[in-house]
Amino acid sequence: MKILLIDPPFYRLMGFYNRYFPLGLVCIGTVLAEAGHEVAIYDADCNEAPSVMDYTRLGEYHATYLETFRQPGHPVWTQMRRTIQNEKPDVIGISIWTAYAASAFHVADLAKEWRADCPVIMGGPHATVKADEILRICPAVDCVLRGQGEQTIVELIQRIAHQRDDFEGLDGVSFRRDGAIRHNPWEKQIPDLERLASPDRSLLMNHDKYSPEDMGLIMTSRGCPFSCAFCATDTNRVCYRAIENIIAEIRLVRRRYGTNQFSFKDDSFTVDRRRVGDFCAALAAENLNIGWECNTRVDLINEEMLTCMKRAGCNSIKVGVESGSEAVLERMNKRIGLDQIRAAARLLRQTGIHWTAYFLVGTPGETEKDVYRTLDLMYEIRPDFASIGVYEPFPGTAMFEEGIRRGLVKAEMTREEFYVTLPKDYYKTDGRQQVDTIDPARFAVLESEIKAKFHAYNKGWGRLFKRARSRAKLYVHHPAALATDFKKFLSWS
Repeated sequence: MKILLIDPPFYRLMGFYNRYFPLGLVCIGTVLAEAGHEVAIYDADCNEAPSVMDYTRLGEYHATYLETFRQPGHPVWTQMRRTIQNEKPDVIGISIWTAYAASAFHVADLAKEWRADCPVIMGGPHATVKADEILRICPAVDCVLRGQGEQTIVELIQRIAHQRDDFEGLDGVSFRRDGAIRHNPWEKQIPDLERLASPDRSLLMNHDKYSPEDMGLIMTSRGCPFSCAFCATDTNRVCYRAIENIIAEIRLVRRRYGTNQFSFKDDSFTVDRRRVGDFCAALAAENLNIGWECNTRVDLINEEMLTCMKRAGCNSIKVGVESGSEAVLERMNKRIGLDQIRAAARLLRQTGIHWTAYFLVGTPGETEKDVYRTLDLMYEIRPDFASIGVYEPFPGTAMFEEGIRRGLVKAEMTREEFYVTLPKDYYKTDGRQQVDTIDPARFAVLESEIKAKFHAYNKGWGRLFKRARSRAKLYVHHPAALATDFKKFLSWS
């Protein structure tokens, strides 16, 4: 069968740059291609000419995003129609995240406009936790695939190919039957990731439009052993790919796309310290001479590990600090304390790897003092880059349920609400009220003040120089990356 997988537009509709390729769709597409299907992946969020770079201002552009749904002739939606018509797929699969749910619904509608009997499958993080809601409010979606998907998608497509609409027995599939919505049992986590081939990036339509760095996105494991209250990771068990498999993918991407800067997007790359050491040793033995970045936690690093990682080419680490308030950290179930954060910051500065600290304000129960404690901690630990976000309630998280108990969050949304509510306010009972412990007008002032101070902090020349120095190897191999980063800086500053 001919299958078109679509990553809906979101950042592109607001003029923002969306880095990397849609890894989840490419993993699904790879499995389908191996089964003999003709697969094309359309990343409608790939933006070749971004005009905005400051992601702390993203919420200011959400109204622009919503307005595009009232513009049938908008060039992005015109291109979407043309792509579907030209590809003439037998089946369309659409990824959906909470932030761009309206866009995913719109793509499904366009698919049915083209051909009413074209089966539409929806999957992704939002589909995993809101399958029932999706099937209720979006008639254009025929079935929803929950969870990772690779173990079920081939059989699902096979049944569709044989014009069967009975999806009973397919783990992780939700569908309509006899006027009711049915949910099959959860798909089991894939225990052996070696059964999966490396993501086939060549399935991407116009894959030559991505930069070499965009193609360097790699997952070396799935799952997270932690249970942060704001995170919707669907499994606490971590499954790993074999190191030789990862090295083979790095080697392939480097040869095919000229990539020498990679990003390992595991939830927490350093959960298994011995594995990190083995991986760094394998990289050194291969003499690949690449740079790479990863995510981790403050309680999952030590001096020996960081030194080893730096020698193996690690030039950037992203760490979730979240808050300067012990009470807020406890409500987040972060299982870390301020002393651990301070110790990790000292280690990272000592090692010299460029590091980013992620902070979050506006969580349920947070007070004005808590917000200022977070600002004070940022100045105290002095990360090379400080990222500040305002909490958004995501379904499937413990904090979402807490928001419901506090009256800040509603359990469901209607179809119309997705098109008239700013994405940053999805599932809020009142978009004007962020928390129940701070007056809405006062929080708006606080948010503006905190974002301005974070922005000013990040503009320090020393921090900008360290960021550029960490990417020097990339600039040597790809001078265009330096020009792109400079353009981003001008837009951001």
